[in-house]
Amino acid sequence: MKAIILAGGRGKRLKPVTDYVPKPLVPINNIPIIEWQIKYLKKFDVKEVIICTGYKADMIESYLNMKELGIKIKFSIEKSPLGTGGAIKKAGKMINEKSFFVINGDTITNIDLHKLASKTNTVAAIELRTKYGILETESEKIVNFKEKKEITDTWMNAGIYHLQKEILKKLPVKGDIEKTVFPDYAKKGLLNTIKFKNVEWFSVDSFKDMEECSTRVEKIIK
Repeated sequence: MKAIILAGGRGKRLKPVTDYVPKPLVPINNIPIIEWQIKYLKKFDVKEVIICTGYKADMIESYLNMKELGIKIKFSIEKSPLGTGGAIKKAGKMINEKSFFVINGDTITNIDLHKLASKTNTVAAIELRTKYGILETESEKIVNFKEKKEITDTWMNAGIYHLQKEILKKLPVKGDIEKTVFPDYAKKGLLNTIKFKNVEWFSVDSFKDMEECSTRVEKIIK
């Protein structure tokens, strides 16, 4: 099985760090995000990773070329941003297998990829998580205060997909898969999901995300 990592973004919310290094090389506990992701993919028997890069692509390639991670790594370089759909379409030219995984370049998780691979054209879903304090009230009195909470039976896109190669023909040359092919496939009943409860999942998009992830990452990806 092969996997595509979408790692071409500029990481504007992590400025000024990302003025000097690309977001995939931002460290969590002294290990770059992308290295954690490769370890995760390897754990689930992925044999080859294709990394979609754009911003500071040479730095990502130089770093990974110096590492021995026990997995084959290729690069799909975007001269200008292609969006998630365009990036997958371009990288997909290197895939001969019937299906492949896709993971957003800022996602750190322990979602079971073997389960995700059991269905075709599948989006991993997790229960929506709020970053805000939740008030439980009776009349005008607060009876409980929770700092964070998963919202039961409201599902969000976890940024991890198992896709059939045939989908590449439908993808735009430039544009996001979430705004083009996914809505179309959903209307036609061609898009599946597997719901994951009680999993570890971080989208590292801010300094607070980095801090929270750093306390869990070594337990998430052993």
